Amino acid sequence: MDYAAELINRITAGVTGVRTGVHVCRGNWSRQEDVLLTGDYHALLPAFRAMRVDQFVLEYATPRAGELRVVGEALGGREIGLGCVNPRTEAAEDPAAIVARAQEALQYWRPEQIFLNPDCGFGCFANRCVNEEATAVAKLRAMVAAARELRQRHG
Repeated sequence: MDYAAELINRITAGVTGVRTGVHVCRGNWSRQEDVLLTGDYHALLPAFRAMRVDQFVLEYATPRAGELRVVGEALGGREIGLGCVNPRTEAAEDPAAIVARAQEALQYWRPEQIFLNPDCGFGCFANRCVNEEATAVAKLRAMVAAARELRQRHG
């Protein structure tokens, strides 16, 4: 992990004028949650602390990622790309559930440090898309509705 952090720092060295970030993927190759990676981010925290990036884009839409508190207490000074929708499920998340997850994140980050994201993307893996376009659109709309609500509450 030390080497991974060193490589990230080499890549971002001298980069200015843009936000830099790291996404940790737990798997986007299957719709079966039980075959995808599970566990909190605790083991990665030393590497995260060493990385000179602005944002950590982490998957928190499913319980597989563990408690938000683990990362929040360690990295609350940096931005989080908060995974709040699961790109592998068919139903769009309720905006109220996304708002609740963001409210939890507000215990560790300021509003301007939180960016709502899907867990991973809606793209394809090995030419096999994980979801239909209409489902992705519905999930993104739920994120937009949640973001609007959060902006009304927190400016």
